Amino acid sequence: MQDSSSVNTTTPTATIPQGTGYFASPSTLPFQTPDFSKISDEDYLPAIEQGIAIQKAEITAIANNPAPATFENTIAAMEQSGQMLSRALYAFSAEVNTNTNDLLDDVDAKTSPQLAALSDFTYLNPALFQRIEAIYNARDQFADGSEERRLAEIYYKRFIHAGAKLDAQQKEQLTAVNGELSTLQTQFSQTLSAATADMSPVFDSAEELAGLSEAEIASAAKAAEENGQPGKYMLMLVNTTQQPMLAKLTNRATREALYKASINRSSSGGKSDTRQTIARIAQLRAQKAALVGYADFASYAMYDRMLQQPATALAFMEDLTGPTAKAQLRDAERLNEEIAKEGGNFTVEPWDWDFYAEKVRKADYDLDDAQVRPYFELYKVLNDGVFYAAELAYGVKFVQRTDLPVWHEDVTAYTVYDKDGSELGLFYFDPFARPNKRGGAWMNNFVDQSTLLGTKPVVYNVLNIPKPPAGDPFLISFDEAETMFHEMGHALHGLFAEQTYPSISGTSTARDFVEFPSQFNENFLTEPKVLANFAKHYKTGEPIPAELLAKIDKASKFNEGYAFGEVLTAALLDMKWHALTPADGLQDVDAFEASALASLPLHVGLVPPRYRTPYFRHIWEGGYAAGYYSYIWTEVLAHDAWAYYSQNGISREAGDIFRDKVLSKGNTMDYEEMYQNYAGRQPDVSALVKARGLDGE
Repeated sequence: MQDSSSVNTTTPTATIPQGTGYFASPSTLPFQTPDFSKISDEDYLPAIEQGIAIQKAEITAIANNPAPATFENTIAAMEQSGQMLSRALYAFSAEVNTNTNDLLDDVDAKTSPQLAALSDFTYLNPALFQRIEAIYNARDQFADGSEERRLAEIYYKRFIHAGAKLDAQQKEQLTAVNGELSTLQTQFSQTLSAATADMSPVFDSAEELAGLSEAEIASAAKAAEENGQPGKYMLMLVNTTQQPMLAKLTNRATREALYKASINRSSSGGKSDTRQTIARIAQLRAQKAALVGYADFASYAMYDRMLQQPATALAFMEDLTGPTAKAQLRDAERLNEEIAKEGGNFTVEPWDWDFYAEKVRKADYDLDDAQVRPYFELYKVLNDGVFYAAELAYGVKFVQRTDLPVWHEDVTAYTVYDKDGSELGLFYFDPFARPNKRGGAWMNNFVDQSTLLGTKPVVYNVLNIPKPPAGDPFLISFDEAETMFHEMGHALHGLFAEQTYPSISGTSTARDFVEFPSQFNENFLTEPKVLANFAKHYKTGEPIPAELLAKIDKASKFNEGYAFGEVLTAALLDMKWHALTPADGLQDVDAFEASALASLPLHVGLVPPRYRTPYFRHIWEGGYAAGYYSYIWTEVLAHDAWAYYSQNGISREAGDIFRDKVLSKGNTMDYEEMYQNYAGRQPDVSALVKARGLDGE
């Protein structure tokens, strides 16, 4: 691997500062994975700040190189720059997002504006842009389909998008906006993380938690005690609007309290309120887009996506609102029948929905979550399900190892071996929720695959499954198992990368394409051969009964008016926020959200968005601004691609084709072309409508 001092320029390397501390050189562990036994929280701030200074010097050397611009001395040199910073940021990201504390949060707050300034230093550098433009204008020298031609085009568009053609005064304005945005986005993230913990509702008695298991009540008691309220019971919030416990709690008042704590976690005033921060973020984004020449931030954000225009994204979502709205009313009618049958004198509210949906699932499909969980033991799902499916389809093997230091005791590490027996990379798994862990599930890298840098991929999956009390089995829900397969799809996308240059390697793709491999991988969960291998009773080892599987399949299309509707509503809300222009000014968050939701042809009073504005982390901090639609669009791709893939059953031949045509390609070609090269057709939303049962069949 070339280190940061060897950037390919003619400027003497003495002008590049030398880093100190752990991150100054590549890790000596296998695959250059971080050695967390040698990293302290105090290491991150100096490492990130040194890394920024080094990369600034590297960029300056590239920009000021007296030699004529070539791909090698400009773009390839940039691809090799910033290696100390990358090492520090990748390790820091894992810790601050999964195991944070006040010190790490402080580092995040201090370095976010510095990183934004580094981006501006790079992309607003006129000398550097002049070199990039020269290479772009001469791009015909590179073969069609080559990584070099693709990168020349990507870099040029990226610089233009970042404001490279603005005048000096405009660049100064843009830099100020970017700096404030970076600070506010970090502030939002930290406020929300604290609010999700601090606003979790507390109850006085175990009786109020009727319907929960003894283990769940014990966990609630422990959570309350750990938060300074011994003798009480705390239900920890997860990051979505709906809360898992709502499906079980028999006390309607408790359900309402839990639901309202969830939707109001960041909008009740005080230190947990994010609304003022969000309003300013939205305003600044509109200003930024206008400054660079776009109508709104949605248009700005979508410039490099598979769907390049907001109108395209809105059009396919609008095609889905009609079937979804009808499904919502059908589902609500059935839930109200169940409420009336029990003698209830009310109609379904959002806090009742999951509870009565579970009753209907039992009544109509004879299925409840308690029947399924004993057949879904976490590590059985991982080893004999998720890993087994990857071996069936692609020939890879995951072998656990215990010699690598990890960032938390719950984390496990695996060497991944390719189909020919060679080492493909490393994989880490961090499954359990923690109070200092941000919500949701995700995949990320510690090391990017790159033949230029001589590195193989090191990736990790993070989930937020509630950890049972010591001694209890790790039983999970069907949905949690599906999430495990989803995140493995991302991991395989990273592990199968075969790129020369790191910035287009693996999952470094557009937001509305990156979720395609992960949603595609979810399908393996219900493949009979995969299910038969892992879905076994944790006590008896008996396979999951065929009749239970039939019930799961039959019930899979029930309640999709809610399940799909909450995602569709959130995606449309996201687009509404990012259609704002500078003329719209600073918004009242509550009023804007209410107006936006009222304008949708969906039943938002019954089915609220999966994330309300004040805790919509994906769009305010998570990189999905004007991009939450990606989950739906990539589901369209995934259903269509799975139909093609599975037409002859799971096979190594089919897996190798999908790996070759999609999973190994990174961002090396146009996404539409990549999809058509695989499936031979354009995707159609009707596949999703049918798969979700939104057609009423």
